[in-house]
Amino acid sequence: MTQHVTSTWQQWLAVTALGVGSFAIVTTELAPVGLLTPIGTDLDKSEATVGLIVTLYAWIGAAAALISATTLSALPRRPLLISLMLLLAASTAASGLSSSFEILMGARVAGAIAHGAFWAMIGTLGAQIVPPKHVGLATSIIFGGVSTASVAGVPLASYLGSLAGWQTAFFAIALLSLAVALAIRTTVPSLPGQKGVDLSTLRRIASNSRFQRIFAVTILSITAHFMAFTFIEPYLRGVLEVAPAMIAVLLFVFGAAGLLANVLCGALIDTYLKTLVLGALIVSALSLAGLASPISATMPLLAGLFLFSWGGAVAVVLVGLQTWILKEAGTDALPASAIYVALFNAAIGLGAVLGSAVLALLGLVALFVVASLMTAVCLVGLAALQEPEPQSVPTQ
Repeated sequence: MTQHVTSTWQQWLAVTALGVGSFAIVTTELAPVGLLTPIGTDLDKSEATVGLIVTLYAWIGAAAALISATTLSALPRRPLLISLMLLLAASTAASGLSSSFEILMGARVAGAIAHGAFWAMIGTLGAQIVPPKHVGLATSIIFGGVSTASVAGVPLASYLGSLAGWQTAFFAIALLSLAVALAIRTTVPSLPGQKGVDLSTLRRIASNSRFQRIFAVTILSITAHFMAFTFIEPYLRGVLEVAPAMIAVLLFVFGAAGLLANVLCGALIDTYLKTLVLGALIVSALSLAGLASPISATMPLLAGLFLFSWGGAVAVVLVGLQTWILKEAGTDALPASAIYVALFNAAIGLGAVLGSAVLALLGLVALFVVASLMTAVCLVGLAALQEPEPQSVPTQ
């Protein structure tokens, strides 16, 4: 067992490479959110139908996370992660070359498998790379890529799509994935695998009442967020009547808030975890309600402020829940993280499906009202839960 005493710049380069990797995989997953209209127009499908490429990807990723935790755990980490990023690059390039909706769906299946396996494997890597006192910060950086992709990857894809077509956005992600594979090869140290996770361990964690509450908050909050976020582009275009060129700008506002929140979250999360997550849930619920209010349709600046606060809040929720799971799990970090990743991705898909249903029945504005109420309910589940005590996390 190797116990690091001091951190080095090489270790933080490795952590950063993994953070960029998590950004790439989640941007791949969510890129269609900002491109629903152009993809649908080119492939002759409705926006609700195109939304299914987010749903299918998320659900396959959920299954891949659990399967990889039980079958791939013993493999050395560096070559495994490189292979997964190369698979993601191939899948994303094929998506950009797709000439039909069916081909696009098929291309994304391979990416979803790489997505779930990569995310499940990186849960404990921060503790394997940096000293114990910096595990919280390292984890925030690694999984900050997830929240950054959720709030910044979509506007970047939307912007590229508006400039040069939606296919260009997928090609850019493929190039990023190749760059991440190279970065992992040159920065991540040789790390051994861990003992495979068996089903009894997964059942034990899933039956723990504290984990059940965190998992429930994860499912509800992520479902609520992606109910609204999956359809943010049609909402801005149709309800707020935002010009196409301004949609990318507003989504960048959303993303900038997430980036800022990630920085602040990384500095404070080890000390104020519960306070940060509860505060972020409150801000997220209020921001969604604000976007649904009639005044947002008449005051673009106010709508932009609501988008900014929503983007910052959801970034804190995403990093906060992942960190909570790892702190709660201790030596069970790998199986607990695999369950969390599976539930997170399942919730993304569920959010897209429920969003489509609410959209069809009640319209876009109601979608944001329902998402706000669901986010508020999460406060009840988390408020009574004590913050996890620091536990040992496997370092090798």
